[in-house]
Amino acid sequence: MNDTLRRVLEHSRSNRKSNRTFLVQLGLQKQVDQLFHAAHESVFSEVDCLQCANCCKTTSPIFRDIDIDRIARHLGIRPSELTSRHLRIDEDGDWVLQQSPCTFLREDNTCSIYDVRPRACRDYPHTDRKNMSQIMDLTYRNTLVCPAVGMMLERIRNGHQGPA
Repeated sequence: MNDTLRRVLEHSRSNRKSNRTFLVQLGLQKQVDQLFHAAHESVFSEVDCLQCANCCKTTSPIFRDIDIDRIARHLGIRPSELTSRHLRIDEDGDWVLQQSPCTFLREDNTCSIYDVRPRACRDYPHTDRKNMSQIMDLTYRNTLVCPAVGMMLERIRNGHQGPA
């Protein structure tokens, strides 16, 4: 992770309480989707996830049955082999990775199963979804993992979506 992204992540972590409060208030606003979508486009025009990959290094996506079947087929193994080798069931009953970093993360931060990755990976960090107000808690948690989400939050807080 480069120094800029590291600083953004540290800033998000040191401002946990105010970020949580801000997101709760933001979730009540009608234009929350528009604000996040504009910030999402702006931030990801500048940020290259391959410079960070903190999500892949520290958290696990949820693997749905359809993801497991698709990935297993891609790897030429049975779904049961994929789950026994790489996954476990978490406290919520979801399939997640047995360990971090992700088994499929390469040294250069690319994904060895990118074309068939789980939907949760494709959608991460979920800041371009409709009905953002419904996922403010997830968005808060993502500020602690993804520097891009922290950047979006700061841009929205400061009233602009363009480059900082």
